[in-house]
Amino acid sequence: MQFRRRLRSRIIFSFLLLGTLLSGLFAASVLLLEGYLEDQLIGSTIAQELDDYVMQLREDPSVVEPFYTRIQGYVTRPGDPNRSVSAQVRELDTGVHDVDLADGHFKVAVRKDEDLWAFLLYDVTDNRRLERQLFTALIGVVLLFSVLALAIGMWSSTRVMHPVTELAKRLEEAEETSPSPQLAQWFADDEVGQLAAALDAYAERMHHLVERDREFNADVSHELRTPLAVISGATELLLAQDDLPAKTRNRLLRIARAARQSTDITTALLHLVRAERGTDEGSESHSVADVAQDIIDLHRPLLDSKPLELRLEEEDRVSVIAPQSVIAVTVSNLVSNAIRYTPDGEVVVRVGSGRVAVEDTGPGIPEDEIRLVLDRHYRGEGATGSGSGLGLAIVKRLCELYGWRIHFENRVEGGLRAEIVFFGA
Repeated sequence: MQFRRRLRSRIIFSFLLLGTLLSGLFAASVLLLEGYLEDQLIGSTIAQELDDYVMQLREDPSVVEPFYTRIQGYVTRPGDPNRSVSAQVRELDTGVHDVDLADGHFKVAVRKDEDLWAFLLYDVTDNRRLERQLFTALIGVVLLFSVLALAIGMWSSTRVMHPVTELAKRLEEAEETSPSPQLAQWFADDEVGQLAAALDAYAERMHHLVERDREFNADVSHELRTPLAVISGATELLLAQDDLPAKTRNRLLRIARAARQSTDITTALLHLVRAERGTDEGSESHSVADVAQDIIDLHRPLLDSKPLELRLEEEDRVSVIAPQSVIAVTVSNLVSNAIRYTPDGEVVVRVGSGRVAVEDTGPGIPEDEIRLVLDRHYRGEGATGSGSGLGLAIVKRLCELYGWRIHFENRVEGGLRAEIVFFGA
């Protein structure tokens, strides 16, 4: 919306600037042309008049000075000053000059020969007054044309931007479940219509792409649940035997943990797909501490000889209305990452104040890389074991879906703190 306003403002400003410049250039041209023509016409006229008078004077010395109207003529000798000609005019050289005298503004033609000097004065005071009036009138015309250009610009911008505004409005009102908003049918076959058709095609492609992704996630999640249930059941039966060697029991615990995590992930993905489609059913309230304790119990046997302590600290009870598998996947990924990046020390899961935090004593994360930890396929330099870097990306999607906030920060005493805030917990 902000960009649309700026574009409309640019159209209005363009009309205003164009109208003002054109009218201003026209006014300046009129003034320059008027002054140029006046100088040429009056100057050439009085110069010709002066030459004609001098020629007549030489043919007939009895010719007196010219008549005194707006044009005043004077003849004198170089050594015989004529007081009727002011000293300011008498000092001028041969040619046409603009002179301000006591009784007005004059254009003066001067001819100085060896035996006589002739002067012809033309009163242009009224001309200068008319020029000032013309200048004032042209300023008014420029302002009037600028206001007119502004009005035309506002009207034109509204007309030009109306299809774009209508396109944005219909795009906002389009339903998310529709494969195509069908925008092109509402617009003419012009640039906006082409844009609407391109948006229809793009929306349809994106809809099919998202649908294929959802269907794939749903199919995979659904099809994996049965074999995972079989694996979990067989593992529980084997672990129930009392005469199992310790090494075999540890291996079975690894299988049970992997099956449990896979089940939680597939179930969480299935909930994610259903919720994005708007068909997910309501969930019961689950204790975050209970889920976190189960996760710690599953991870503790897998530490082997690693000098690392896992423990849970529950400050107060936190219950979240969400599928248990979703809570398990989010917390499990945080615990798994803490174990993977911490060679020794401790990993503490703190539950309280409507949140869960996983703190470790590992090397932490460089400050310029903290913003990347939730990106797909991101793996830090200190990671151990295999991994695709998708766990935290899935956690990010789940948090966004349920309105939770996830945050990472380096601890002052060393290590990393990963925190999930359950809004409304």
